[in-house]
Formats: sequence, structure tokens, C-alpha cells
Amino acid sequence: MITHKHTQPHRKFWRKGIAFLTATCLLSSPILAQDAANKSGDDAPELTAKASQAIDKGLKFLLTTQKKDGSWDLDGEGGRVIGITSLSMMAFMAKAQFPGSGPNGKELERAKDFLLNYAKSRPDGYLGTSMYEHGLATLALSEIWGMTQDKDEDDAIQKALEKAVDVIIRSQNPGGGWRYQPQADGGEDTSCTMTVFHCLASARQAGIFVPQETIIRVGKYLKGAQNAESGGLTYAPSGRAKVSYACTAGGVYCAQLAGLRDSEMVAAGLRYMKKQFPGVITKGAGHYYYAHYYAIQAMVQAGDEYYAEYYPPLRDALISKQKEDGSWHGKKGATSHETPMAIIMLATPHRYIPIYQR
Repeated sequence: MITHKHTQPHRKFWRKGIAFLTATCLLSSPILAQDAANKSGDDAPELTAKASQAIDKGLKFLLTTQKKDGSWDLDGEGGRVIGITSLSMMAFMAKAQFPGSGPNGKELERAKDFLLNYAKSRPDGYLGTSMYEHGLATLALSEIWGMTQDKDEDDAIQKALEKAVDVIIRSQNPGGGWRYQPQADGGEDTSCTMTVFHCLASARQAGIFVPQETIIRVGKYLKGAQNAESGGLTYAPSGRAKVSYACTAGGVYCAQLAGLRDSEMVAAGLRYMKKQFPGVITKGAGHYYYAHYYAIQAMVQAGDEYYAEYYPPLRDALISKQKEDGSWHGKKGATSHETPMAIIMLATPHRYIPIYQR
């Protein structure tokens, strides 16, 4: 059993401060509202009025597809309910809307209750039907930890988060990666690995203990998945697959989170990505929303030069792809991963969520 402990100051006080400022002070004082906007990125030149409108329109769409129990799903019949619910919560949090506070606090409270009750029903700590869903749910738990008004509930979130992290640590494969199910001998691929490690980095940042050896092994996996000639990353290590833009984006971002920010591996990955600009944004890339969800965060971590070149065309492309009802793809009355991911990408300038900060 892994023993968890806080290894750094808990983010809850920072996040509670943001929630209080946005949900209380902003409603009562236009002066404070303007001051908060200036400090939070609301006045950032890259965050256009059209982008803000697209975000709000997307959030309104999510409110129309939320179930009475607080969840969202892919098909209206419970498909990928844990993953979609977790992503949808993150979309609201990207606009500084948290459970129990802000204009949609009640709706997010129901979503949080759904996710927490589900976690409590899983004594083994495994959340969802695949490690993709488990990673997204762990990420959401990490980012709402400390945002509740009730200490007992906060403690329950911590316990659920610790169990979820235990599942990840125990199921890491010898090569350093993960695959679809929580099995240490189940194989590994870059797509699953970047989804899982993203949440692990968030949990570690929040104060959950993650062994250094786990992080080192992830770095070795990512290096093994990199194509030496192009700098891009493949779906599987040791050159067993073609270079993928989505895997490169997620792999570079996870390498940055793993402490390899200044490595040649990251530099080579960024060079590969930059060669794809702007066509990969305007003309498309495989798994478009999934790829750019990670790519924009890799650009944030890479610095202002990369971010300034990437965000504006991505912002404009996403606005042009939004449907009249506020969604991006998906079936009527349901929510696909594209809609919350698009909202999170558009809201990048806000930087409210700790894991999306540099």
C-alpha cells in the first residue's frame, strides 16, 4: 500500500480564494471585478470577445445535457459517463466555476456528488471502464479537492483521490507506461500513458505523494516512444508505430510535467510540432480535439513564443467549428469529449486550473 502525504502546500487555499473572489466579490463590486479580470487573464489580448462568447455558449449547452443525477454521458444512455462527467466539470472550472459557488454552483455540486458517490462505490479505487476514464476522473478529483465547503466531504475526496492514484502506481508497466486496463503486465501505449500521467502530475501538484521512480519510468517510456529522425512521438515505444501528432503533443506535455522541460527530447518534440503549424490547426489533425487539448498546454509550458503562435489560430478555428447549439460534435441531447475539451482550450488564457498553469 502506498502511503500518501502532503509533500507541498495544499492548493485548496489558493483555489478557495479564487472561488470566493469570482463567486462573491465579483458579484458585489464592479471595481473588484475589473481588478480580478486584470489579474486573471480576462483582459488578455488573445482572449477575444468572440472566444468568451463561445465559451459561455458551450457551457450553456452542457447545462442542457446534464442529467438529473449530475452526470453527462456520450450517448444519453450512460456511455463513458465517468470520463465525460469529469471533462465537463473541468470545462466549468476552466471559467472559475466550482461546485457550490458561482452562477452554476448547484449544477456543479450535483456533478461533484455524482463523481464522489461513484468513487465511494468502488472500493478498489478504479474509476470508469478504462484507464482513459480513470485518468480523467482522477484529474477532476484532484482539481476539486479543497474546493468543497464541507471538511468531511473534502476528506472523502482526498481518500478517493489517494485510492485512484494507488491504482495508477500499481498498474504502471515495467516500460513505464499504461494501457487500457489497470494491469502491470497489460502492455503500454503513449495515448493511455499521457492521459494517465497528466492526472498523476495534477495529484502530485495537489500534495499527493507520487514515488519519484514512477515519474522517472514515465520519462524513460516517453524517450523510448520518440522517433529519433523527426522528434515526434509514436503510439507505441521502440518505433513500432508511426509518429502521431496527438501522441507527440501529449508526450511533450507530460515530459514537461515530469521535469524534462529543458531536455533535448522536449525540444525535438516541440520542433516537430512547430513544423506542423498552422496546417495542423486549420486543416486538421488526427483526433483533432484530443490532440490540441494537449498541444495548447505543451505550448503554455514551452513559453510565450510558442503559445503566442499557437493559441490565436486554434482559438479562431474552434470558434468556427462550434455548432449553433453551442456544442462541438456529439449526438443530440448528449455530450462528447469534443465540447468540454474545446471549452478548456478556448479558456486557456484564464489559467484558473493549477495543472494548466506554467
